Order: sequence, then structure tokens, then C-alpha cells
Amino acid sequence: MRPSILVIGKAGQLAMSLQALGGKQVAAIGRPEFDLNHPENISEFLKCHNPDFVINAAAWTAVDLAETEQEGAQCGNYTGPAFLAQECALRHIPFIHVSTDYVFNGKKGKPYTEDDPVCPETVYGRTKAEGEKAVLSLHPQSMVLRTSWVYSAYGRNFVKTMIAAGAKNPILKVVSDQKGNPTSSDDLAQVILEIINQIHEKHWQEDYHGIFNACGRGDATWFELACVTLKEASLYGQKEPQIQPILTEDWPTPAKRPLDSRLDTTKLRKTFGLTFPLWQESVSKIVQKLFSH
Repeated sequence: MRPSILVIGKAGQLAMSLQALGGKQVAAIGRPEFDLNHPENISEFLKCHNPDFVINAAAWTAVDLAETEQEGAQCGNYTGPAFLAQECALRHIPFIHVSTDYVFNGKKGKPYTEDDPVCPETVYGRTKAEGEKAVLSLHPQSMVLRTSWVYSAYGRNFVKTMIAAGAKNPILKVVSDQKGNPTSSDDLAQVILEIINQIHEKHWQEDYHGIFNACGRGDATWFELACVTLKEASLYGQKEPQIQPILTEDWPTPAKRPLDSRLDTTKLRKTFGLTFPLWQESVSKIVQKLFSH
């Protein structure tokens, strides 16, 4: 029998991918009935659903807004996840918490491993780093998955924004000096479901506790991601705009973005035997999905 999974953050990209791929195995909760800013009612939900696994796919992800709304970011990224971990620990439910590449400042010059010390330069990154630490310290059967540059056919994300902007504008300017790992939420959901199946079959192992980088294979700049996305969109009849590379300093934002937040996924492969598809292949699938709707 397949394990039952409760996902926190039902309206997010990852939760929607998990529901689509996991089917009846997955139940998702979120606003308005459940809010990480008021996590105290999680006990009732855990009692009601009695899941075999809990995935926290909810977070405060408004990176720029977090600079001024620090309390909200703290609740969504630290206090709420800590409470979830504690409640899952009380019930001996394995807990998977999703985190971000923004826990790093992007100055290492090569992909970050799970052992690299965190060094966030934004409120968002700091609160996510604090959330990781809290989750792992409060629950011996917890795992943190760090991902990056998530896109999908759902919600708001860079790939969908580029397609919409490309349909309206003959010229687009896109940042070309930030580097990361574009990640399809469908691919991330598939990896999480496989991790859960392995844990379910083998039971919890000590080396599952900790941080795992989980992101698309291969790296890109936002400019490169935009070029591939719009080239794919042109296959479905959308006129391809001219895309001009610009620097981060040409596009100032309240929160500082890491220039090179690539993640090394060796540990995920060695522990679970899992690798992600190449990001270009996954972009192609998502664009196809968007144009077939």
C-alpha cells in the first residue's frame, strides 16, 4: 500500500505538482484553512489526516517584500516550519521541508554542497536558513531539500512570465549575470515521491536526516533560461522576441540576489540514486503543457 502524504501549501507550484503526480496518495492543505502564520491548528490536521509523511511546501517567497515585512517572513519561513517539525516529531511522522539556494550569497564561484556554511544576504535567505536549522534540530526524522529557480505550468514563475511578456513585447531585457539551476516543480515532485517510496520500503535511515540539494540538472543564467523558454514557445506559433542581456546592476531590486547559487546534487544521487533531467528538457515539457491547455 502506498504511503499517505500531507502537503502544506496547497496553492504553491510544488504542492500542485505533487497532487497531480501523487493522485489520491496526496492530500494538500493551505490558506485559508491552514496558515503557517498561525500553525497552532496543525495538531488538528495531523490528527484528522493521520499521514505517513508530511511535506512542507509552504513558505514566504516574496523575496523583496521580506525586506520590509520581516515578521511575516519569519513566521512563514522559521516559526511555522519549526512548529510543524515539532508536531511531526511528537507523532513520529517523517517530515520533508523545502528550502532554497538563497541561503547562500553566491560568492563561492562553484556549486554549493550541503556542507557549505550558509551565508544569506537577504531577510528571505536568513529566515529560510533559520527554518532549516530549526527543523533539523527539532525532528530526528526530518529532511531539508534545497531547490532553486522553480518553474511550472502553475502559479506565477519566471517561465510563465517570459512567455506572457514575449507575447506582448518585441524586445525583452533579461539579467545575464546571475547563475543557478532551473528546476521544474514536476521534476522536484517526482523526486520527492521517489524519496518517500524508498523511505517507506526501507524505513527511516540515519543518513536521511539532513540537507539534500534537489534541483534541475545543468546550470543557466536567467537570460539563457528566457532564450530557451521563448525558443520553445515559438514552436507553438508564438513570435520570438529579441532578448537583450542586461546586468544585475541594471535591474536593481530591494533584496540582493546571489550571482552564482548553483547547487551540487551529488549527495542526492549517492543516497537515493536519483538525478534530475536536464533543465532544457524540462522547460520543453512545461512549455508544451502551457500551450496545450
